[in-house]
Amino acid sequence: MTPAARVQTSIELLDAIIGSARSRGAPADRILADWFRNNRYAGSKDRRAIRDLVFSAIRACGPVPQNGREAMLRLAETDAGIAVLFDGSKYGPPVLGEDEQAAAGGIAPAWLVSKLAASSIGGSEAEALLDRAPLDLRVNALKAERSGLNPPETAEPMAAPSALRLPTGTQVGQWPAFREGQIEVQDTGSQLACLAVGAQPGETVVDLCAGAGGKTLALAAAMDNLGRLVASDTDRGRLSRLEPRAERAGANNIESRLLDPKREMESLADLKAQADAVLVDAPCSGTGTWRRNPEARWRLDEPELERLGELQRHVLEIAMQLVKPGGRLIYVTCSLLDEEGPGQIDAFLERYPDWHENDLTLPLGRARGKGIRLTPFHDGTDGFFIASLSAPC
Repeated sequence: MTPAARVQTSIELLDAIIGSARSRGAPADRILADWFRNNRYAGSKDRRAIRDLVFSAIRACGPVPQNGREAMLRLAETDAGIAVLFDGSKYGPPVLGEDEQAAAGGIAPAWLVSKLAASSIGGSEAEALLDRAPLDLRVNALKAERSGLNPPETAEPMAAPSALRLPTGTQVGQWPAFREGQIEVQDTGSQLACLAVGAQPGETVVDLCAGAGGKTLALAAAMDNLGRLVASDTDRGRLSRLEPRAERAGANNIESRLLDPKREMESLADLKAQADAVLVDAPCSGTGTWRRNPEARWRLDEPELERLGELQRHVLEIAMQLVKPGGRLIYVTCSLLDEEGPGQIDAFLERYPDWHENDLTLPLGRARGKGIRLTPFHDGTDGFFIASLSAPC
């Protein structure tokens, strides 16, 4: 493909991504993967260039652009090499019109920028949300030790005990260590959230919003496969991915449970007041993960944020029923908005004053409300809020 053809293809893909963001359809990664699979004529260099153009354009725009062409013009404002490719050549983008305008830049839509600022995320803190994320690994303690692992590429040890960092795009899926379950891809911040659970061998631990089980596998390793680890979720598709991952990792103390939304306790009744620890990795806006999913900020609006807040309260109400007297409830969101983090914990403790917060000692992060906050700018991780609560004895 010519450089101009790559730009035009990226514009068309951006059109699809923008439409999907507005309708909360498929994410950008899936749209790109589908296009690459169905257009084999695009070689590896073409695919890499198109992917870079698409995500660079997404990061360059604040509010949702009207279309892909506007988004690419925004990127062209900072890259003269792109601007000259609007030349009307075959398969390339048409020549610029006199009245054409680029999409607006910025961090996010104005209402969301205000929300972030109210949560002390502005300036360099906010700009760092749109950096490219590195690739972090967790060395699986069930099969390997960080000090004894010999990866094919140089990896930097991180603050989490089992974390290693590699450059973005490293193809670890091809490594023998990955195929053999010695390593998992997991952000350092996510690993620290698991560390905050304090899961011990022999305990009963519930990962209430387990998804595909990334944190569940880390908990299994912390427990040395000893004890009871229940991974539950309402999403059948995501939860179904846990079993093959657990088999590869050698994690054999995991029990999966598919929950019926709004009737979750029917499937968890036998665990009522039985868990030493319950991890609530709550559904949230994902503002802390924009480095990986920059178009996510186009999918969020105020009604959706309110819906997520109600869901977070609901999940906390379920979790508290599972914790035994004196047990731990660990609340985690990959959001930097206070209303999804410290605000939720404050509201919970107002409803249940006999619960109390636990002090957390983590190698990264700063105090925020009754918990700890990690940010890309200060900690080099995804953005997280982490709090630990204790049930009354």
